Amino acid sequence: MGRSSAGYRREYGLVALGALSYTCLMFVWFSLPAYLSVIIDDAGLSSTQAGILTGTVPLTYIPLALFSGVAVDRIGPGRSLAAGVLIYGSAQIVRSAASGFPSLFAATLLLGVGATAITFGLPKLVGVLFPPEKTGRPSAIYLVGASTGSALVFAVGRPILGPWLGGWRPLFFWSGVVAVAYGLVWTAVTRREGIDGRMADDDSFSLESVAADLRVVLSHRELRLVVVIGTMYLLLNHGLQGWLPTLLESRGLAAGPAGQTTSLLVASTVVGVLIVPELADRYGLRRPALMACGAVAFCGVSGVIVGGTGPLVLAGIIVTGIGVGGISPLVRAIPPDLEGIGARLTGTAVGFIFAVGEIGGFFGPVLIGALRDATGSFVPGLVLLAGGGLVVVLAGGLLHAQTG
Repeated sequence: MGRSSAGYRREYGLVALGALSYTCLMFVWFSLPAYLSVIIDDAGLSSTQAGILTGTVPLTYIPLALFSGVAVDRIGPGRSLAAGVLIYGSAQIVRSAASGFPSLFAATLLLGVGATAITFGLPKLVGVLFPPEKTGRPSAIYLVGASTGSALVFAVGRPILGPWLGGWRPLFFWSGVVAVAYGLVWTAVTRREGIDGRMADDDSFSLESVAADLRVVLSHRELRLVVVIGTMYLLLNHGLQGWLPTLLESRGLAAGPAGQTTSLLVASTVVGVLIVPELADRYGLRRPALMACGAVAFCGVSGVIVGGTGPLVLAGIIVTGIGVGGISPLVRAIPPDLEGIGARLTGTAVGFIFAVGEIGGFFGPVLIGALRDATGSFVPGLVLLAGGGLVVVLAGGLLHAQTG
């Protein structure tokens, strides 16, 4: 007989502690979008350059994600998370001293290298600690940790901590220092708990071993549809979250209220993260839940397009967050439950999803910025995001038809 949820208290505690790696990452990552309007003026950036910077971390995933996922499967989640935190924390410190677009771009690329280890290390951690049918709830825990970091930087970092510390550069510096300190603590904990020693297999980095795993993952039909859904999720998430504060400021809101309003997007994402996988797992409806979340995201972005700065835009932001938040844990929780993938190849499978999916994560903010330069409006880019929600509905339907 399997253990109840109460029987996994130690495992849940390790996931909760590991989730802080995502909290720190998202604070560090989205400190740039939170301060984007100020950084644009300080560094003399165009909207296209600003869009490239907000999409640089997703851009890093495109060439590195698959390799990073393979590495996590072999190195283990404990050491992978520790390395990732130390890298992105150091990059944030370097970013605090950047003087223009080239140096900001280079430091943000380094940040993205560390971020890949977090994105794939946490699903691997859950896959190592929990059986496949119990991955939904712990996946939600670390995604709540991620949303907490995003919410904090928009609601507290930008309007409170930044001015108190003296601007965006001190905020970047000290958030990097905090991340590095946490990384050292996690290193000590993972060694004491022997997390990496819990892996069932000790796969090597031999060419034959890696090639065999890649063949399984790249040829998996259901996983390919999850990749499409992941691409649209990242298009929506990075596109809207990266530009929403600046969009609201362009409509007349002050920087503080614009950042705090953006935190509503993050808070509603948490609602989706908590509710959707719990209900989907309880009733065995993960794939229909993906379709529903895509439709909800479409409706929400449509509200943002026509809502101005009134109640409709607030409703649109909240609805979008719930839809996007629901997609996020399902994209990560489905691969361990797919036949032929399981816990052993979770890192590689999620790496495949993000290697392709972050094309959407990169082009979401870039296209919004480029279309704004071309048209003087955010509307064309937002229409693109709304279309991403419809693609999730279609791909989710095909996935349900294949596996339902």
